[in-house]
Amino acid sequence: MSKLLIDVDDEALAEAQRVLGTTTKKDTVNAALAEVVRRIKRIDALEKLTAMADSGDFDILLDKSRYRR
Repeated sequence: MSKLLIDVDDEALAEAQRVLGTTTKKDTVNAALAEVVRRIKRIDALEKLTAMADSGDFDILLDKSRYRR
């Protein structure tokens, strides 16, 4: 783990603490960083699924006659 000395916007930090439910500055910064990474990964996955849908990869799911029972 790295130790950093940084200036942080106090209002943004307080809002992040409220939203994330954290109590310390360290926990808040770490949770915010982790959330950003998770969010970008979700966006990337959604973009891949959208591209797959646009190329027709899921069209078979629309054909109810091909459903297994």
